[in-house]
Amino acid sequence: MVSSILRTKSVTTKVTESEYERLEELASASGVNLSEWIRGKLLGADRAGGAAGAVLEEVLALRTILINLVFSLGKGEPMTHEQMQALIERADGAKAKRALERLAAVPEAAPEGQGETNQGEAETEAEA
Repeated sequence: MVSSILRTKSVTTKVTESEYERLEELASASGVNLSEWIRGKLLGADRAGGAAGAVLEEVLALRTILINLVFSLGKGEPMTHEQMQALIERADGAKAKRALERLAAVPEAAPEGQGETNQGEAETEAEA
């Protein structure tokens, strides 16, 4: 597939023969050429990819559903089947975007599992 984007700048690095072979293997396994694979890695295009991204998406969707359900019940407003289904659909529809936003907010230098959190964040999407 030929890109219509004109790229005029280069970023280079030196690698050993074995490192280069490993990079080619990884790119091939991803189904793209080496340049596209490296560009994706450098720009973070795949940060929410794979199993970890899917798990994060599901956790965020579940969190949205749970917070909204507890909020509704806490106000003494039982949720109907239709309201619950709409909430599930809304949470599922936004989970990928929210996972990407969360991953993008994590500082690169932070050790794995120690990214910043938003303790004061309120999710009252039921009000939306």
